Amino acid sequence: MTTTPEAGSDAVSGEGAARGDGEGARELLPSVSRATAQRSLADPCVTHPLTPVRIGGCPTTSLEGTPAPLDVAYAYEDVPAAELFGQAAAHGLDRWAPLLPPLAAPGLGEGNTPLVPLADGVWIKDESRNPTWSHKDRLNRVAVSAAVLAGAPGVVVSSSGNHGASAAAYAARAGLRCAVFASPEAPPAMASLLRAHGATVLTVTPRETVWPLVRRVADELGYHPVGNFTEAAHTGHPFGPEGYKTIAYELFLDLGEVPADVYLPTGYGELLFGVWKGFQELVLLGLADRVPRVHSCEPASGAPLATALRTRRPAVRVAVGPTDAYGIDCAVNSYRGVVAVRESGGTAHALTDAELTAARDELAADGMWFELSSAAGLAAHRAGVGSATGPVVCVATSSGFKDTATGRRAAYPAMPADWEAVRALLA
Repeated sequence: MTTTPEAGSDAVSGEGAARGDGEGARELLPSVSRATAQRSLADPCVTHPLTPVRIGGCPTTSLEGTPAPLDVAYAYEDVPAAELFGQAAAHGLDRWAPLLPPLAAPGLGEGNTPLVPLADGVWIKDESRNPTWSHKDRLNRVAVSAAVLAGAPGVVVSSSGNHGASAAAYAARAGLRCAVFASPEAPPAMASLLRAHGATVLTVTPRETVWPLVRRVADELGYHPVGNFTEAAHTGHPFGPEGYKTIAYELFLDLGEVPADVYLPTGYGELLFGVWKGFQELVLLGLADRVPRVHSCEPASGAPLATALRTRRPAVRVAVGPTDAYGIDCAVNSYRGVVAVRESGGTAHALTDAELTAARDELAADGMWFELSSAAGLAAHRAGVGSATGPVVCVATSSGFKDTATGRRAAYPAMPADWEAVRALLA
């Protein structure tokens, strides 16, 4: 970790979009949130005011030359823990407002997703039941709230998948514009969602030219980035992963205990961090006595988080090979994911498409249809590494409607009303 002087223009620090200076800015809205500050993950003693939200990471601490990611600090002594956790979970993140940044944007009933048991006792946390059919709704409820607090006219994100679709929905709900830098090869369901919610879709290629444009949309047009803002490593939105903590709260309530292991599909690793932090908070609040092992589950075609953990580095960039798990085929990892796996004693898994397909098909045969990336948690658990000493949870992140393969499948051909043909198919 390196500490540097407080410096940097808005264009460098990424504050121009999040600050909300000028006539469009709003005062920090009154809230039951107990959030107090942004803090550096490289050095938690280094803190910054809760606003403006620093999308570009910590301006005073770095990890191998990259700004350290920030997370949110809370006045835990003021959190009404017994009241919060003394009742059944409910839809919407508002119930968890004391443990989240201020929720200034209206919600869509996100969260409180089902926990479904498999025959062998493994539990599937079905995040496809969120409003836009993915876990990203938890993140965007919080991240779009930051845009509202900043008085931003809109939000901007680079995504060809769940994040963009979710951002478009929550921006529309909040009355904000939404710009999504997406791939021309985005799955049909994603394109339909973006179109339905009125997002401006920019299919800029090649990929490496996108990040400077995202920054300019933020700095020059005032749009608030709700995703990553840096190219060399994933720094991410400080508020966004806080929404993922609610998965941990729900698991604790539904199981009545802390699971032994949680397996999570892993792109940049922000979901890992949010779930880990949520369980850590349960310990801080005196409700639990331990944190589960949190396992990262990536495609073997790249697996930057597994590489970072193996080489003991905060973040790495890797070449990404072909994979159908487009939702998590990242070239870089976030330091947040490193912290979650390392601090929880978890493991990193690199999975082949064959392993992912087998897990997806197993879930489909049990009545649950997920996109290929979403099956990574179960695929890693089925790899048989380690032995559980309590409940095992595999988080499945998104509906099969959103998969690339879904759009490529041809319709069933017509067949004649012939009984022998029907019987032959059903025999």
